[in-house]
Amino acid sequence: MTSFFNIRRLGPLASAAMTAGLIVGGLWVQHARVGWPFGEPAQAVAIKPIEAQPQAPPAHGRVAIDIGAASAQDLGIQLEVVRRTSLNSEIRAVATIAPDESRISHVHTRVSGWVEQLDVNTTGEFVKAGQPLARIFSQELLSSQTEYLAARASTTAAGITSAVVAGGRMRLSVLGMTPEEIDFIEQTGQPRRLVTVVAPRSGIVVNRGVTVGTSVDPSTTLLTIADLSRVWVLAEVPEINIPGIRIGSAAQLDFGASGLVPFASRVDFLYPMLSERTRTLRVRFSAANPSGSLRPGLYGTATFESTSKPVITVPRDAIVDTGVEQHVFVAKDGMFEPRVVTLGLQLATRVEIREGLAEGEQVVAAGVFLLDSESRLRATGNMGGHNHGSSGTTEKTSPASRADPHAGHKR
Repeated sequence: MTSFFNIRRLGPLASAAMTAGLIVGGLWVQHARVGWPFGEPAQAVAIKPIEAQPQAPPAHGRVAIDIGAASAQDLGIQLEVVRRTSLNSEIRAVATIAPDESRISHVHTRVSGWVEQLDVNTTGEFVKAGQPLARIFSQELLSSQTEYLAARASTTAAGITSAVVAGGRMRLSVLGMTPEEIDFIEQTGQPRRLVTVVAPRSGIVVNRGVTVGTSVDPSTTLLTIADLSRVWVLAEVPEINIPGIRIGSAAQLDFGASGLVPFASRVDFLYPMLSERTRTLRVRFSAANPSGSLRPGLYGTATFESTSKPVITVPRDAIVDTGVEQHVFVAKDGMFEPRVVTLGLQLATRVEIREGLAEGEQVVAAGVFLLDSESRLRATGNMGGHNHGSSGTTEKTSPASRADPHAGHKR
């Protein structure tokens, strides 16, 4: 073919003819391609990009994945059908013996004075109801006795009984004298210098607040007496197990150091507040203690048997706890979908699910840790997973692609 540079060597007419031929040829080629300029310009065909299928946003840094049956078997993934079961839980709590507060008495005197004699000198001593505890000298009581005897003597001489005598006897009784003591001074005609303080109940002296010579008044606690024939058992139930404990719940109480065999009891009272230091709820039992073997301060255990109504449960190993939320992996349409759940009662092997799952669904019961790691890797776009994928998308790899990694690059 003659080049453009050889055209200049031809004559003027030949050169013009050659140039015209080239122009006509170019127009014909252009017409063959798009029909211009001899026809209407062809409409450009718009090439629409392939729209990606809408995907749910990654749930809390994790995405649904498909790792294939072979990979699932290699990872040890096992499935379990969600069902309703009754949770039979055994709750063990630390228990201690304490005195029954309704059987504790504080001994006071009703007059001001001084302790001249103590009949009970040590704590831990057993006393009986009505037993003398202390003898107190009181100027006020001595004057009241003298006035009473004088009023009684004057009315006796006159042969009549006056309201003054009755009021004087009542005053002595209010100041703490017993009817026997008042009868004694009436018979002898002499006031008693010391007033005797007696035990209001039988029990153990758990506190002695005075000694001989102590100045006392009605606000002074002389002694504290506790009847230990019946005691309280206080159990500290962990915060997580509180929903399973109610008034009337049965428990087995065991105090090995007491020498007694374990015995059954029922919850009498639930305290309204938790202990801030131990995050436990105090539960109270009442136990008979005729032999005195259940000593206050003794440690033991309380074992509760609790049976709940049928609830949705999953194995404890199925739960992934991030510290902020808890979720499980649900097997659905060949995919493993992470789903946030709300937990209820938690036992050693099973956990109650209050929200997030329905009966009949399948959850991953084993191999959750590796599955969760893979889900997080794919959610962050990390290419180190079993199946390479983009961030926040669910990826399936075809068997042909896995067999031939260059299949997508062949022309």
